This record gives sequence, C-alpha cells and structure tokens, in this order.
Amino acid sequence: MLTIFTTAKPFRGHIGIIQRNALQSWKALHPAVEIILFGADEGAADAAQELGLHHEPHVERNEHGTKRLDYLFARAQLIAKHDVLCYVNCDIILMPDLRRAIERVHAMHREFLMVGRRWDTRITEPLAFERHEWQTELRSAALGLGKRCTSEWIDYFAFTRGLYGPDILPFVLRVFWDNWLVWKALDSGKPVIDASRVVMAVHQNHDYSYHPQGKAGVWNGEEAGRNAELAGGWRHLRTIADATEVLTPEGLKSNVLRHWSAVRRYVRQAGRVLRNDVWHTIWFGVLNLIRPVRRSLGHKF
Repeated sequence: MLTIFTTAKPFRGHIGIIQRNALQSWKALHPAVEIILFGADEGAADAAQELGLHHEPHVERNEHGTKRLDYLFARAQLIAKHDVLCYVNCDIILMPDLRRAIERVHAMHREFLMVGRRWDTRITEPLAFERHEWQTELRSAALGLGKRCTSEWIDYFAFTRGLYGPDILPFVLRVFWDNWLVWKALDSGKPVIDASRVVMAVHQNHDYSYHPQGKAGVWNGEEAGRNAELAGGWRHLRTIADATEVLTPEGLKSNVLRHWSAVRRYVRQAGRVLRNDVWHTIWFGVLNLIRPVRRSLGHKF
C-alpha cells in the first residue's frame, strides 16, 4: 500500500479550503493509505485530528523559518508504515488512478520514482466528497476549464523507501528542489516513470500571498537562489520529460523522446549564455564610450 506525506501552509482563507480538499481526496484513495501531515502551522493539528491523519508537528527549518526538504524525506521514510511513499504538495487533488498507477509500476520495478504532470484548475469552494459524482465532475472541470502544465511543474513524487538517502540536499520548499529530485533518481540509475497519461493530478490555483514578497519572492528571492546553488545549476535539474519510461493504459514503455528533452535543455542554456554574452558586450561597449565623460565628472570608471 501507500504512505503519502506532505506539509501545509496555515489553514485559513482560500488556502485552507484547497488544502482540506487535497487531504480529503487522499483519504478517499483507499482506507489503508497512510497520510502524514508535517508541521505545526495554524490549523494543521485540527485538520489532522478531524481527518484521521498522522500528524508530525516538528519540522526542521532554515534561518528564515522555511521548511527543509531533507528533513521531510528522511523522517517520512523512517516512520512510514508502507514501503512506497509519495510526497504531494498540499494543493493537489488526487484520485484512485494514482494508486492504480503506483501498483502497476511497483509490479515491474523494485525501486522507482514516479512523477506526472498536473492540471491547473480554478477551485474556490470545498468539494462535496460525499457525492459519488465528485471525481467525474472534477475531471470534467479540469479538462474543460483547466490547463495542463508543462513537464517542468512536478507536484507529486511516488518512490520506494530508501530511494533518497542521507545525501539529499538541504533544500527549502521553494523552487528547483523538485527538478533536482528527478535528476538525483536518474543519476542514481533508478527508473523514473512519467505517469501523466494515466494519472490526473489536479492543482487548485492560488495566489502567493503566503510569501512576504509574493510570487517574485517565491521564484526570485534569496531562498530560490540558494536552492539553485545547492542543486549545482541547470546541469542537475531535470523534468518529467526526462523520465526513462512512460506509463500508458497498455503498460510501461520506454520514453524514446527523453533525449530530445536533453537537446532542448542544452539549446536553451546555450541561448541564455549567448544572450548574456551579447548584453555583456553591449554594456561594456557603452561604458567604454562614455568613460571619458565619466572621468571628467570625477568617476573612476
């Protein structure tokens, strides 16, 4: 069976609604699925008690109070009841297709990482999980009004216990850690499975008001930069498109397009370097032109 683990933001307002939606959907996967909720954030203890979750209040954090990925993964693998775990962001609604996909993959691989693309969908109210139609209605909403994200966006990681050992880096839960986890599995020679064709993971859209600097702070702030440095740059970042295999309705198939993903990655990086070189040349060319004027005004350069 399966152990899902996660950590949440404070359970208030819209974020509180979508987090409860996510947790309740996981509870509906199967009675034997274990769910571990990490953190002592506002409302976490109440949600865990109400939904019958395993609550782990303590989480190691950095100097800014942001939760550390290495602690979550190490602790979850230590205490999980089951040998297959799945880290899921707490705004993701899952349906039984995830459990079925994991069972199919585990029947073929003793060790693995399974990831998949998400569907961004606008959800503002609590879902009625007591209604048998909730899954059908949610799928229709995601397909009709939602948007399927590209392979860079990774919100669930199903893996076998021990796949990530003590060498997992002390990332914080901002950016780049997800792409590094895919790289780490690939670098360790483990099969990475893209389950996008058979698993619908619904991401409930939200704003970035939980961060003092909003979206810019999440993506371009100090912690994002530190995560990028920890990862070792773009060479240690991979996406769902880099998976070694694809899970289809017919079974596992080799991902013949993964090498094109590598080509695109190198082309994009070459473009960035070229643009930087061009702007570097223009900038210092302008400085050279105006240097006599700057010196006449008393500037050193």
